[in-house]
Amino acid sequence: MKHFLNKQIFRPADQLNILFCSGLAVLTIFYADRIEAWPYLLLIYSSLIFFQVVLCRLGKMGSLLRHTRDIVFPLVSILICFDTLGLIVHNVNPQDIDHTLIQLDYRLFGLHPTLYVQIYMTPLVSDLLQTAYSTYYFLPVALGIVLKMKNSKEDFDKALFFVMLCFYLSYAGYILWPALGPRYAMPHMYETEITGLLVSEPIQNLLNLLEGVKRDAFPSGHTGIALTVLYLAFKYSRRLFWVILVPVILLIIATVMCRYHYVVDVLGGILLAVATVVLGELYYTLLKNHGNTIQQDKGQQAGIS
Repeated sequence: MKHFLNKQIFRPADQLNILFCSGLAVLTIFYADRIEAWPYLLLIYSSLIFFQVVLCRLGKMGSLLRHTRDIVFPLVSILICFDTLGLIVHNVNPQDIDHTLIQLDYRLFGLHPTLYVQIYMTPLVSDLLQTAYSTYYFLPVALGIVLKMKNSKEDFDKALFFVMLCFYLSYAGYILWPALGPRYAMPHMYETEITGLLVSEPIQNLLNLLEGVKRDAFPSGHTGIALTVLYLAFKYSRRLFWVILVPVILLIIATVMCRYHYVVDVLGGILLAVATVVLGELYYTLLKNHGNTIQQDKGQQAGIS
């Protein structure tokens, strides 16, 4: 496996994608007696691994293949892996933890935050927050485009690894701690429906169509990804950081006010971002030190010869 994932051909993000898809494949095989669609899932994960390997080995042959490897395929992998969670999570871990999350929210605040904030959800506020919430899908892409335009391959590759790491850590969290979220777990407790002026209902309908019921409330991937992208923007593109700062703040507020997440989900998302940054920086530090060691060994061998 070490030789197969040669770092001269496979970047850390490529290696991560192959390892995560392999992990999902192993999980699918282990729970094949519970997962009716296991042959389909194995085909999906095997295909992702195959195309990742092909793109890495052919990625230097042209700009189209290189851009496909750098931007298109990571997006496809993230979206497909997320979509397959609907066939895995409830079969692997059928016990939802919404009741526990609701209790934690109440113990922390002495009330149910998602119920309390409904008095502030006017149609105008709803449109604003739903729009901010949907920026989640564009933040990583915007970061990638900015770094591509800066023509900084090292920064782009590192940012891609961080973003994919955050996504895949959140997916692992959904499998370990499945939760539906307030909009599905406690709709009977709300006194009002969320209504908007222009965009709230179309955005909600589109998100429901795209995301479905994946039991993906804890940790809040929206919070984790948004904060991770904000960290990377601060590090590599200060202008982008200031452009997305307010949308990210509104996005995090929207997770609760628009009933997608409990407050403890958001706290989990903050921890997710911290874990992503810590693990990502640690990995790159080890990778750099390992590379320096190899160079020193080569230098010593050259001196001896």
